[in-house]
Amino acid sequence: MARITGVGGIFFTSPDPKNLSTWYREVLGIEVQDWGGSLLRYDAPNHPPFVAWNPFPEKADYFAPSTRPFMINFAVDDMDGFVSRVEAMGVAIFARDDESPYGRFAWLLDPDGTKIELWQPKKPAA
Repeated sequence: MARITGVGGIFFTSPDPKNLSTWYREVLGIEVQDWGGSLLRYDAPNHPPFVAWNPFPEKADYFAPSTRPFMINFAVDDMDGFVSRVEAMGVAIFARDDESPYGRFAWLLDPDGTKIELWQPKKPAA
């Protein structure tokens, strides 16, 4: 039977895609290719074993302070190091949760006002 095997991409519009791509490259360290996007590998070291798919109610406030209808979650391998890097570039982290049962989280906004959720997955019990 035919089935979905994973997320193949995240596609969205921006008033200034070139500037936004530069910000993602410089601030978040995403390797933006000449064609304007990036390939984020599932088999990268420490990549979570899944990608979450979760529609929210239209009036949900989870994406606040963003008014965009979507949010992007990026998995990171070192929350403290990544947050330090982002803050050193002048980008504010507006909230953190280091006590979640799912791992550690931090939130920021990109230049278009999209909420970015950084997630360091909880390590499996040994």
